[in-house]
Amino acid sequence: MSKPLTDHEKRKQISVRGIAGLGDVAEIKKSFNRHLHFTLVKDRNVATPRDYYFALAHTVRDHLVGRWIRTQQYYYEKDPKRIHYLSLEFYMGRTLQNTMINLGLQNACDEAIYQLGLDLEELEEIEEDAGLGNGGLGRLAACFLDSMASLGLAAYGYGIRYEFGIFNQKITKGWQVEEADDWLRYGNPWEKARPEYMLPVHFYGRVAHTPEGPKWVDTQVVLAMPYDTPVPGYKNNTVNTMRLWSAKAPNDFNLQEFNVGDYIQAVLDRNLAENISRVLYPNDNFFEGKELRLKQEYFVVAATLQDIIRRFKSSKFGCRDPVRTSFETFHEKVAIQLNDTHPALAIPELMRILVDIERLDWEKAWEITTKTCAYTNHTVLPEALERWPVHMFEKLLPRHLQIIYEINQRHLDVRILAVLYPGDNDRLCRMSLIEEGDPKRINMAHLCVVGSHAVNGVARIHSDIVKTTVFKDFCDIEPEKFQNKTNGITPRRWLLLCNPGLADIIAEKIGEDFLTDLFQLKKLLDFVNDEMFIRDVAKVKQENKLKFAAYLESEYKVKINPESIFDIQVKRIHEYKRQLLNCLHVITLYNSKNYTQKCVHTGLCQAAPGYHMAKIIIKLFTSVGEVVNHDPVVGDRLKVIFLENYRVSLAEKVIPAADLSEQISTAGTEASGTGNMKFMLNGALTIGTMDGANVEMAEEAGEENLFIFGMRVEDVEAMDKKGYNAREYYERLPELKQVMDQISTGFFSPKEPELFKDVVNMLMNHDRFKVFADYEAYISCQEKVNELYRNPKEWTKKVIRNIAASGKFSSDRTIAEYAREVWGVEPSDVKIPPPNEPRE
Repeated sequence: MSKPLTDHEKRKQISVRGIAGLGDVAEIKKSFNRHLHFTLVKDRNVATPRDYYFALAHTVRDHLVGRWIRTQQYYYEKDPKRIHYLSLEFYMGRTLQNTMINLGLQNACDEAIYQLGLDLEELEEIEEDAGLGNGGLGRLAACFLDSMASLGLAAYGYGIRYEFGIFNQKITKGWQVEEADDWLRYGNPWEKARPEYMLPVHFYGRVAHTPEGPKWVDTQVVLAMPYDTPVPGYKNNTVNTMRLWSAKAPNDFNLQEFNVGDYIQAVLDRNLAENISRVLYPNDNFFEGKELRLKQEYFVVAATLQDIIRRFKSSKFGCRDPVRTSFETFHEKVAIQLNDTHPALAIPELMRILVDIERLDWEKAWEITTKTCAYTNHTVLPEALERWPVHMFEKLLPRHLQIIYEINQRHLDVRILAVLYPGDNDRLCRMSLIEEGDPKRINMAHLCVVGSHAVNGVARIHSDIVKTTVFKDFCDIEPEKFQNKTNGITPRRWLLLCNPGLADIIAEKIGEDFLTDLFQLKKLLDFVNDEMFIRDVAKVKQENKLKFAAYLESEYKVKINPESIFDIQVKRIHEYKRQLLNCLHVITLYNSKNYTQKCVHTGLCQAAPGYHMAKIIIKLFTSVGEVVNHDPVVGDRLKVIFLENYRVSLAEKVIPAADLSEQISTAGTEASGTGNMKFMLNGALTIGTMDGANVEMAEEAGEENLFIFGMRVEDVEAMDKKGYNAREYYERLPELKQVMDQISTGFFSPKEPELFKDVVNMLMNHDRFKVFADYEAYISCQEKVNELYRNPKEWTKKVIRNIAASGKFSSDRTIAEYAREVWGVEPSDVKIPPPNEPRE
C-alpha cells in the first residue's frame, strides 16, 4: 500500500484554497521574521517551535485586526440589529488554520513557512485546543459564530473564559482518569483583554423596599473582565467578536477582614470570587445543581446584559456616552439567543434592569424582554433539565427570585387560569415556573419558554417532541411561538480545513461556491456514475485512512489494516447514545469469527467525571479491546481502539477517515446530533436509528443510502406502554445470551469476574434506552454494511449520494433561518472593503 501524500507533496497541486501570490508570500515572511525577532525571541539566541507558532499566529492576527476594527466601525455606521448569542460553552478548537482559510491566506502562509524551512502542519499541531465546551452544544455555538460572520450578521458570542476547559482524559489500565486542561499555560495569541470594559456583577445581599421601589443592596461584587476573540467570516472581510468574561476580585474584596488585621486572609479570599471562571463543568446532558454553577450562569448573563445595554445606548463608534435614552426600540436593535437553559437568567436580569434601574413599568419591561429573548432547547431528557432550588436563589440572587415569582404569578393568574382554563389546577402545576416539593425548585426551561418570543428544537423530530410532550401545555396556548431549526455545521472547518483533498476534487467538478452555499453539492449527483470521480472519491478516502492509520500506529502502537472498514462512534459517553449496543456488536462479531476486514474504533469520547455507568462503559470497551487486539487468530482483521482525549483537533483527523458513522441512540432521545452531519459531509455512510437529524439525513439522501435500523419513536412509545422486558430478548437470541454471559462471568475481566455486574444489571433490569430491543436489527444491519463494503464501486456511489445530499446541514442554512424567522434580520452578502482599500 502506497504511503499517503504529505501536504508538501501536494503543495503544487491546484487547490480550492487558492494560489499563493508572490507578494503575499514575501509580506508574510517579513511579518513572521519581525514578530519572531522583536515580539517573541528578543534577547534569546534560539527560537523554539512554540516561538515559530506564535510568530505565525501574530502574523495572521495582523491580517485580522484591521478587518476587525473596520467591521465594528461599519456596524456603528449602519446601526443594524445586533445578535447576541449567549452560551456557557464555545468549543472552538484551534484557531490558526481556520483563520488562514477564512482570510484566504492558507496557501501564502504554507509557501512562506516552507521557504523559511519550517513545516506548517507541525506549527499547527503546537496550538492548544480551546476546549471551552463538553460536546455538541459548545461545538454548535462555534459553528454558529463562523456562519454568522460569513453571512455578514452583526453578531456577538458571549460566554465564560474558563481557565481550565474540558478535562484532559487519560486512560490508565482501561479506566478514565481526568487531568486539568491548562489550555492558557502558554498564553493565547488570539484573544485581546479589554480591561476598560470591566463590569461589576453582584451576588448575595438583600432586597430593600424603598419609596422608589425595591433595591438590591449589601451585595458582594465580582468584576467581569472581557477577553475578545476575533471571529472571521469566509472571505468577506467581516470579523465579529466572541467576548468571554473572566472573574476578577475587586481590590476592596473582603476589606473588612483587612480592617481587623487579617490582610493575608483577605487577599487569599479573592480566589473565592475568581473561582467563578476557573473551570468548565464537565457534565453533558446531566444537570448537577451546584452553587458555583449557578454563579457562573448569572455571572455571564449579568456582565453580558450590561454590555449589550451600554452598546445599545451609545451607537457611535468609540463613543461611551449614552445616545439613546428610550428603550422603545430595544427589541428592534437587540436580539438575545439563549443556547439551552444555562443563560435563562437573562430574562429576570433584563427585567431587573428595566424595572429597577431604568424605571420602566412592568408591562412595558415584560414586552421588551419577551420580544428580545429567544430560547433553543437542546434536550428532552428529564435529568438534563435545570431545576434550581428556591433556597439557593434566595441566598444568591434574592431580587431575581422575587422577579421570577412575579413572572410566574402573572403567567398563571392572568393568562392561564383566569382566561383559558379556570379551575384547572393540574394544568397550573404543570405550567408553573415553581415546582412544589422538598425542596421547591425553579424550572428554568419553563422560565425560558414564558420569557421568550420564540422557542425552537434542533431537528424536526426533536421540535415535534418538544411541542407534543415536553412543552405541550405551552404549545397549546401559543403554538406560533414554537419553531424548528435543524442544526448544521460549518463547511469551512468540517470540509475545507479537515479534508482538503475531498474539497479539491469537489471544486474541480462544480466550482468553489459550495463553500458558502452547500446546497450546490447537489450538482455532484450528475457524477454518481462517473468512473473517474468514483475513483477520485475512493482515493481521497483511502489517503485519509492511511494518514489516520499512521497516526494510530504512532500514538497507540496498534497496526491497522487500512483496507478494513473504519467503523467509528464519537460521542460523549451516555446510556442514551448506546455505546453499549456498539460494544455488544463487537463482541458478537468476535464470537462469530465472521469479521471480514472489519476495523472498529469506538468509544471515542469522555465520560462526565461523576457518571459511574459511563466510566464503567469505557472500562468495558477497553477490556474488550484488550482481548480482541491480542487474539492471534483475529490478527489484523478486527481491532478495537479507544482513542483517549477526544477533542476538536482529533475529530479533524478521525472524521475524514471514517467509512461508517454510528448514530444509534434510542429513537426520540437525541435532539439532533451534529457529528452525524460531519461524517456525512466527509464521505462516511451512516448506520443509525430514525432519531435526531438522522431522519432528515435519510430524507435528503434517500433512506436506501443510509443503513437505518431499529425502533421508531412510535415503537418506543408503544413499548413504554406495554412494558420492556430485557430478559425476553436475552432468552430468545442465542448470540445476545452468549455476549451477556461472557460479560457477566468475567470473560473480558478474568482477574475481576464481577467487574461489569453493574452494566449487566442495568441492561437486564433497568435499561431505559432498550438496547436489547434493537440488538437483532442492528446486527442484521451491520451484515448489510459488510456486504456492501465488499463492492467498493457501489459503496462509493452511496458515499457520493450522501455528500451530494448534505447541503441542508450547513450551519449557514441554520443561521439564515434563525436570522429571518427568529431575529428579524436578513443575511448580507456585502463585502466590507479590506483595510488596505479606502471605504466608500
